Amino acid sequence: MASPRKAASTKSVALILGGGAPNATLMAGSLEAFLDRNVRFEVISTAGAGALIGLLYAAPQSGDPRAALRSLIDMGVDDTIYARFPVNYKVFNKPGQLADLWRQLIAANPWVNALRQRQDDGEKARFLSDWTQLILASLCPSDLSPTSTGLCAHVPFIEEIVDFAALGKSSAAFYLNAYNLSKHHMECWDKAQIGKEQFLAALSFPFIYPPYLLDGDYYIEGAALDTLNFKSLYQRHTAPIDSVVVFDVLGCEHILHPPTDLYDAWVQSIITPLIELARDDLKLFEALHNVDPATGKQRSEVLRVNYEAYLSADDFSQELAWSHSNLARLYDIGYEAGHAFCSQHAAALGLP
Repeated sequence: MASPRKAASTKSVALILGGGAPNATLMAGSLEAFLDRNVRFEVISTAGAGALIGLLYAAPQSGDPRAALRSLIDMGVDDTIYARFPVNYKVFNKPGQLADLWRQLIAANPWVNALRQRQDDGEKARFLSDWTQLILASLCPSDLSPTSTGLCAHVPFIEEIVDFAALGKSSAAFYLNAYNLSKHHMECWDKAQIGKEQFLAALSFPFIYPPYLLDGDYYIEGAALDTLNFKSLYQRHTAPIDSVVVFDVLGCEHILHPPTDLYDAWVQSIITPLIELARDDLKLFEALHNVDPATGKQRSEVLRVNYEAYLSADDFSQELAWSHSNLARLYDIGYEAGHAFCSQHAAALGLP
C-alpha cells in the first residue's frame, strides 16, 4: 500500500479513534486532511467504529487509504429512499446461515456488482443501486427470533475492504479493544494479533450484534465500556509519545436532539450514555493515565479535534442519519476541521 509520507520532524504522535457511527465519516474526512498534510502517526489506538476508520487508513484492501476513507460515504443510503425508509440496510444485515448464503449468492451476481460500481455515475445510478439493494435485503431470509441475542449479522464485508495481512506489516503501532464478556475484562490486541475475528468481536455492540465467540470466550464492543482506547498508549506502548490527537465524535452534547422518528429515538438511546462516557474517559486520561507518576507532569500533549466549531444546528440534528448526503456532508466537515487542526497544531504534529 502507498503509505503517507513522513513528516519533516521526529515528533512522536499518537492517534485515538473512538466509537461513533454513522458520524464516523467526520473522522474519515479528517484523516484525508492529515494525509494531505503528511502527518505521520507512531501509534493508532482504536475502539468501536474508530477501528474501521483506522484500518481503512492503515491497511486498505485497495492499497489506497484516501479512496478507502472516501468509500465510507457510499455506505450511506440514497436520500430519496432514506427519507421514506430511514434504516441502513447496507450496513446492518439480517442474521442466520440462510442469510449468509443469500449474501454470498448476491455477491457472486455480476449484475448486482455492476450496479454497485455505478454509484459514482450520479444520483440516478445511486438510487437504482440502493433500491436494488433494498429489495434484495428485504427478500433475504433470516433466523431472527425471540431467542436471538442480537438483531444483525456481524459485519460481513470487512475482508473486502481491509487487508489484515498488510496491517501487521505497517510502520505504526495499532491497537484495538474489545470486552471479554466471559472473563469480564477488557482485551487490547495489537496489529500482529488483529484479524477478521478480532475486528468482529470488537464491533459487537450489544443488542445490535450478538456477542462474538472467539477462542472459547464471548466478546462485545470495547467502545460500549471504553469509548476512547487510551489505556493501550501506556500499557501496551512503552516508547515516549509527544502528542496525542483525539478524534472524539461522541464527546459533544449537541449530538442529542428531539428525535425525528422512532428509529432516530432508538439510535439516540444508544448514543446518550456513550456521550458522557467519552467525556469522562478524556478527563480521566488527562488527570490520571497521562500523568507521569515519577514527575507528576503530563506525559503527552493532548489535542482534541474540535468538530463542534464546524457543525451547524442543522448538522447536529442530522448527525446520526445514514443518508448519503449526510455522510458526504460530515466527511467534508471532517476534512475542513482536519486541515484547520493541522494548521493550528503544526509544531505538535511535527509539521514544518
